[in-house]
Amino acid sequence: MQFAEVAVQNVRGFSPAGRFALKAGYLVLKPPSAEVSPLAGLSLALLFADGRGGDASFMAPGAKSGKAALTFVGVDGVTYRILRELGGSGTLHRMNKTTQQPELVSSDSSEISQFLRGQAGLPPRTTFEQVYCLQLGQLPSRRPRKAAAAKQDPKTSGKFPSLASAATVAPAEDISAAEAKLRALEQERVSAAEVDQLQFKVDGLSSQVFDAEQRLKGTDGLKVAISEAEAAWRAAPTPESLGLPQDILARVQRYPKVVAKRDDALARLNADRDAEAQAVPAYVEPLKENRVFWAGLGAGILFLALGLGLGLGVDNTFRYLALLDIPAFGVAAFMALRHVDDLQKASRHGSKENRFESREKKILDEFDAEAAPLRMAQKALGVESLDEIAPMLERKELLGARVVELKDQLQAMEADPDYVAAVTQRQALKEQLDALNAELAQKGSYVRDVREVEREIARVKESIALAKAPPPAAAPSADGTPAPAEALEDPTPVLLSQAADVFTTDVLSVQGMLKERCVQYLTALTDRRYQGVEWDKEGRGFALAPGKRIPVGELPPKDLDLYYLALRMTVVEKASARVKRPFLLEDVFAGVEEVKLPLIARMLKHLGTLTQVLHVTSHPGFAQMSDGTVNV
Repeated sequence: MQFAEVAVQNVRGFSPAGRFALKAGYLVLKPPSAEVSPLAGLSLALLFADGRGGDASFMAPGAKSGKAALTFVGVDGVTYRILRELGGSGTLHRMNKTTQQPELVSSDSSEISQFLRGQAGLPPRTTFEQVYCLQLGQLPSRRPRKAAAAKQDPKTSGKFPSLASAATVAPAEDISAAEAKLRALEQERVSAAEVDQLQFKVDGLSSQVFDAEQRLKGTDGLKVAISEAEAAWRAAPTPESLGLPQDILARVQRYPKVVAKRDDALARLNADRDAEAQAVPAYVEPLKENRVFWAGLGAGILFLALGLGLGLGVDNTFRYLALLDIPAFGVAAFMALRHVDDLQKASRHGSKENRFESREKKILDEFDAEAAPLRMAQKALGVESLDEIAPMLERKELLGARVVELKDQLQAMEADPDYVAAVTQRQALKEQLDALNAELAQKGSYVRDVREVEREIARVKESIALAKAPPPAAAPSADGTPAPAEALEDPTPVLLSQAADVFTTDVLSVQGMLKERCVQYLTALTDRRYQGVEWDKEGRGFALAPGKRIPVGELPPKDLDLYYLALRMTVVEKASARVKRPFLLEDVFAGVEEVKLPLIARMLKHLGTLTQVLHVTSHPGFAQMSDGTVNV
């Protein structure tokens, strides 16, 4: 158990309003003024409210209303928050681990008290106050009693020895009134014993319910895994959700073949284009630039002119020269025909080139039509490579198989006989618990602890017996100074009795557990003036000084306070090894010698390694030794 936060509004000893986070270890809480912040008292009022409005005493002077809230983590690991209007109603909430939202547990004071004891691990009020809270008024030196009260009636000392010494006892002034009060207390003890038995059963059933729920919580992790797997399965992309073709995976698989087919088609097209280009002249020379053509044409005209001109003379022999124009014109005609043929070839190449371009466009269009869904899938899935498409689209199928596998595991666990038995047992235990809680509610909203009633009975009986008892002689202290005229009460029996309740054992066993460590604390605090302690079977304490055995109640007030502090820290240290609960200290070291304060601070820091220690003080020395400070 650990306090996580304290929130106040118009609470005396604190800032007017604020929220103060608390952590583990030894923390020093600095009050805003010289007045000590009543952290322990406020915690008791919040955790053990009786519904009578007594917590209104913590309201700041002059304030019309006040609020206080305490957030803590119970022994069950759940975070709780208790909020109270000072003098009014209160509520208890717990944090839902799944939704991380607070949910109301109860607004009834008795139900809250029972729930905190049964579920959150809160001890009874008396135990929490006497063991885990250390206030100035609890120091033995602050509770003197008359010397006449030191002697007990033999009839009562055997029956209630440890209970009667728990508080100041004075002789009864009105014996008849005391006897009437005694009869009323006897009736209250019967009722308190019944409630204590019921509460014991409630605590036992609550523990069994908690154990059964812990067994059932074994499936919580699997249920969370199923929920997460189902959410991932629903969020996984599919061709339908992305607007892709159903055969997108098949397209991904055959994409390499489509690319190869495109490349082959383009390669064949380029080969045909190259062959065609080689068959067609790269350049068709214009006929007017063909010198062979013009030479043949010129020679033909020349021979024709010579034949005609010379053939008109006497000798007609030269007219045959005109026949030479035939081969000359033939050469010119051949070159003209060749030019026409080149022009025709060039024209046919242009039309074929258009056909090549059409074929290339068709090849690319077919490829783009096949690759377009793949590019769309890449964009929708946010991937850069086509190889990533298939794993992304196949993930839904894998997640579906995972969901089925987890559900099969959950079904197998829930079908286990032990799990079924735990479900049945939890239901039966809850019904019994509800019945006991209803019976407790009928007993009243607030019933004192039976031990507290028995202590008051013992005090009343002792007050009657002490009416005529003479005062005992005072014993000297360890350093030889006489003891005070008024004897002080021995706090040992009550504290050992509370420790026995915490450890669920008897007082003699507790003595064996605490003695050695208590001696170590005491010798350090008293500078070895006392070298040991002894406790009798009734729980009374004796301090061992050199050559002396002094009853604890007869020690000087300062030494008795140091003994009480040593025993309290011993009980907290040993109890924290079993169950961790915060140790709350208000400023109780005002009368302690200044040189001992660093030693006490180191002791508290050691306790802070075992459990949470919250110390309200404005002394700077404690703040320097602490694990942290909080200004409240």
